[in-house]
Amino acid sequence: MFKPQRLSTLALATLLASQAAPAYELYADDDSHVNADMLAVWGMFNSRKNYDGTAGGSTWREGFIKYGLSGDQGLAGNGSLYGALNWVSSATWGDGDAAGNTDGSERTTKIEDAYLGWRSGDLLPWLGKDGVDLSGGRQVVRLGSGFLINDDGPNLGSGFLINDDGPNLGNGVADGHLDRGGAYYLAARHAFDRTAVLRLGGQDGLHGSLLWLKSDNRAQAETELAAGTLDYTHALGTLGLTWVHGIDVTEQWASAFQKAREGMDVYSLRGEGNAGIDNASFAFEYAWQDKQGGPEKAWYLQAGYTFADLPWAPQVTYRYTRYSAGWDALFSGLSSGYGTWFQGEVAANYAGPFNSNTGIHHVGVKATPLENLTVGALYFDFDTVRTRDSLNLDARELDLYLEWAVNDHLIISPLVGLYQPRKDERNGGNQVGGDGTNVYSQLTVAVPF
Repeated sequence: MFKPQRLSTLALATLLASQAAPAYELYADDDSHVNADMLAVWGMFNSRKNYDGTAGGSTWREGFIKYGLSGDQGLAGNGSLYGALNWVSSATWGDGDAAGNTDGSERTTKIEDAYLGWRSGDLLPWLGKDGVDLSGGRQVVRLGSGFLINDDGPNLGSGFLINDDGPNLGNGVADGHLDRGGAYYLAARHAFDRTAVLRLGGQDGLHGSLLWLKSDNRAQAETELAAGTLDYTHALGTLGLTWVHGIDVTEQWASAFQKAREGMDVYSLRGEGNAGIDNASFAFEYAWQDKQGGPEKAWYLQAGYTFADLPWAPQVTYRYTRYSAGWDALFSGLSSGYGTWFQGEVAANYAGPFNSNTGIHHVGVKATPLENLTVGALYFDFDTVRTRDSLNLDARELDLYLEWAVNDHLIISPLVGLYQPRKDERNGGNQVGGDGTNVYSQLTVAVPF
């Protein structure tokens, strides 16, 4: 059974790449703006152990450059047009990643963003500022916190095989059918291939959206879906409802697991805010999937607090997440930094679980000793929900990281991960070389312009 393996990355760089490339203003007047977009991200990685059946660990490098144009044009009181056209060039070198998704041979250049939209501005004041936002084309779309839909980010390489039941993890034999051009961990590509999005009501009070998405990502079986949201935003926070309906998948690329997306309905209730408590943050989401084979559920509860009056303003977060055994992670993705929604740098990227069949306790601590420097630690405890007919991925992981914004055009983030599974490949797990602690390290560098 294939479940897409998404990835996290350098938090700031990922948010820059997936939401909008940093821009250099080429032209501006009262009604018009034209920007040159540019972002380069590079990383080097080492894992002492592998998770694809091969021994000896892996050392590899990844990189991508995103570049193009974006802008907006006022329409003399009738709102404004906006759009972008960007390309991404990406590659992987070396051994390929520790899960065998890439083999180091991946290279490609393709269009990433190509969209056009219209915002109403003050044209319809009863709907608020930009109370109508209509857009279409190739773009990133996120619902809520990204728990269900964040982007079309799986960037698999040449290390996957295709069999009669769809994609399956290969062991050293590559056919290239799912290759998106490398940069598996850095997640070079995020945009859905075709979209139509209508947002109503602005950002405050009652607001919502209707949308249609079509993926061209074979790892996602080129899924097509419709969705809608209804939110109410108050000073205390936001409460929201989400509905997602699976329309179609491409059978050539779909596993039996992914074929269940056809006709599937997903519903969720979510919320986030500070509930009127200064320096606090709370969030939750409860989601259920009505699909072939029976219903599945996933949910999380999260609470955090920033000790703003202490030196370095330390922030502490606790979250518990539970995914039922057959939960389909859909298009979940990194939305606000390390650990969301790919929990554990080793687990989420290479070892699993991949947002299914697990309960996860997470504690995060971070602080800012300097205005441009963040230090952090992330702890995860994974408990497999059902081990019959599936791997036992019980494990613990500790990740230590820095995020250093050297200047406006250079961000550096080293990270060390310590991952200890309860089982290895000999007795129901997937870590090669025993169940001892894997030491994983990475250094990622982002250069926005």
